[in-house]
Amino acid sequence: MSVFARLVEQLADLLQPFFHASATAAAIVLFTALVRLAAHPLARAAARGQRARAALQPRIAELRERHARDPERLKRAVLELHTEAKVSPLSGLLPGLLQLPAFFLLYHLFSNATIGDEPNALLGHDLLTAPLGGHWADAVGGGIFGTADLVYLVLFAVVAAVATFNYRRARLTVAESPAPAGDSVPGLGAVGKVAPFLSFFTLVTVAVVPLAAALYVVTSTTWSAVERAVLS
Repeated sequence: MSVFARLVEQLADLLQPFFHASATAAAIVLFTALVRLAAHPLARAAARGQRARAALQPRIAELRERHARDPERLKRAVLELHTEAKVSPLSGLLPGLLQLPAFFLLYHLFSNATIGDEPNALLGHDLLTAPLGGHWADAVGGGIFGTADLVYLVLFAVVAAVATFNYRRARLTVAESPAPAGDSVPGLGAVGKVAPFLSFFTLVTVAVVPLAAALYVVTSTTWSAVERAVLS
């Protein structure tokens, strides 16, 4: 944790001439971008996998007709088809899963009053007047339409826009697929139905986590939306 804190502090020092009092917030955004850039090869691989899975849909539709009365045989046949094509039905989950460690590091870093038995100096940093270790409830408690509250309103607006964009793309993808994605892995079909709505859960995340972690979430989800649009 202390090593990660030093990394954030060093990035903030680097950005301080440009962002002044909000340098630590800018450092979190830069850190998020660096994490996403490192994971970009996996995102490209996931996009290739998605295109490959889409190309298999006509053959999966044929298997569904052939084994309509034998669901277990259908699942085995679809798994064999994916194996033959060297396509993993879960490959698209990897880029998202790799974001979790960085998110939890930021969450814990800005939730602890001490780091290595010393006061956590990062909690004294703000984005405008919103403390990076604070929460939306704290901003609301300070009065509606204060500077801190406006910071959260901007974050909510960005998340809502990105979530709407992701929802529309996900619905379009489902509409264009002649066979549900859950044929190959039990339960994956249900996930596919819920997935278009998951982006809106980010609004709840931003509301309840420390502002520093919320910045990570907003930056990462925005990056993901742009990345998927470019790679599709």
